[in-house]
Parts: sequence; C-alpha cells; structure tokens
Amino acid sequence: QGYSSAASDVYKRQLCQCDIAWEQPARNLARLEPMVAAAEADVVLLPELFATGFTLDPAGVADGAGGAVVTALRRWAARYGKAVAGSVAVAENGRFYNRMYFVKPSGEFIGYDKRHLFAPGGEARQYTPGDSRAVVEYGGVRFLLLVCYDLRFPVWSRCRGDYDAILCCASWPAPRREVWRTLLRARAIENQCYAAGVNRVGDDPAARYAGDSALVDFKGRTMVEAGGGERILTGVFDTGALAAFREKFPAWRDADEFVLK
Repeated sequence: QGYSSAASDVYKRQLCQCDIAWEQPARNLARLEPMVAAAEADVVLLPELFATGFTLDPAGVADGAGGAVVTALRRWAARYGKAVAGSVAVAENGRFYNRMYFVKPSGEFIGYDKRHLFAPGGEARQYTPGDSRAVVEYGGVRFLLLVCYDLRFPVWSRCRGDYDAILCCASWPAPRREVWRTLLRARAIENQCYAAGVNRVGDDPAARYAGDSALVDFKGRTMVEAGGGERILTGVFDTGALAAFREKFPAWRDADEFVLK
C-alpha cells in the first residue's frame, strides 16, 4: 500500500438533502430528477432508500435488479452527464437488499449491498446484508460506498490505500444527529480522506430526520453543511491537496494490519 503525489485536480460533488414520500417511488423519482438535472457537479449523491423511505415492508415497493429505479438512475446519468449515487430497496432471488448504486454517464454501474443492517430498528429482519466492500473510480477519484449504519464501523471503513473519498447515503434519525455529524468527521480524519454524507429530512411512520448533510475534508474540517430543511449542497474535492497531505503526514503507514472475515 502507498500513496503518491498527484497534480491538483478538483471535482465537484453535490448532495441532495430532501424529504421522501413514504413508499411512493414514482413520486420521489419525479421530484428528484430536476435536482439531478440542475446539479453543477460531477457526482450527485441521494439519500438512503430515496425512492421509498426507510421501509421495513419492502415487498410491495422494492425495485428489481433492473427495475424502474435503477433504470431512472441510468437515464439521468446519461442525459445529464454526471454520476448519480444513492440506495434502493431491491428484490432479488427471493431476498431484499438495501443496495447503493453508483451509476456513471456511460450506463456502467456498481451496486453495494449495505453490510451493517440496523438491527435495533428491524432492518436485519427484512433485508439481507452484503458481504463485500465496494470502491468505484470515477473522474480520477476512488470512492468507498457506505450506507448509513455502516458509518459506525471503522474496521469496515478503513482505507487500505484503495480510496480517496467516502460516499455515505443515510436515513439517520434526528435524536442521533450529533452521532452522525461526529462519525462522518471521524471517518474522514482516521482514513485521511474526503467524506460526503447525505441524510434525508422530514418524517416517516417511525422517525424524524434532521438532515445535517455535509462535505468534510481529509483533516475533518467541514467544507459545507446543510443543517435542516431541503437543500442542495455543492463542494469540491482536490485530489492534489489530498495526496500532498498524505505524504506530509503519513499516518496510514502506522496502521494496524487486519483481515476481514
């Protein structure tokens, strides 16, 4: 493992902090497309389960592996010339997954199945956990994909020289908002990476959501933060500055070795 310096390149990232209509995929897609279209960014990040809300009864609303929601993401990415990411309730082979898609304008996409299901809220009873991490390269940046509760688990998130930024989509309830804000910065600091976290706002039958979406740099400094309400945030990742910092302060060289099982 190691890092090398690079010329300074900047890439715009946009977070769409929005409310979600409960279990109404068509309505949510119609509301989100104008946000994606208007984004002046290379990558647009949508909240966790942006098409349905955090439903624990996905049978009637889950997307197929090539269903309407992922088809819409591919259409948006191609039409508007930007990558689009966010998680979707997916039905596949008789099981349900909370799957985060990263869709490129070319139509190529990668899916990451949420590893850490939120057992206290009942998610683990309805969904099947993923078993592998996902890192996707786009526009000269390598992104680790995380979904909500994954953010609490630093071993799963540990950078091993394989990514430059974390993309985390969430439905993180308001009573734990300070935990969300703290963990997003902790993951950026310990992994010497950028972190982009988008959370929803509004209410569903089980919880209220405060937003607090943010872009954080590799020193844990807040670049831009949403607070509450529906908002669109835009920030810049500078890969040259990141590489220079990793060389100047190479804490990654002293990281403990481990094996995930």
